[in-house]
Amino acid sequence: MRVDETEDSLTVYGMAQVPGGATVASHLDHRIAMAFLCLGMVSAKPITVDDASPIATSFPVFEGLMTGLGANIIRANR
Repeated sequence: MRVDETEDSLTVYGMAQVPGGATVASHLDHRIAMAFLCLGMVSAKPITVDDASPIATSFPVFEGLMTGLGANIIRANR
């Protein structure tokens, strides 16, 4: 993977396909949870986020927008 860094930006050039199949510890950070849920859209295997509950506070329509884009979000703790 290639990464270009400047003083005020970071550009990450992705791989052909992300393997996935991992569980991400969000540390209750909505940004981490949302980033990895987005990454799951292009991964070969699903990506699990251990706790995505902070998303509801910061971006309550996130799940609806993601499913509108074709994401298959399954909540394990309803």
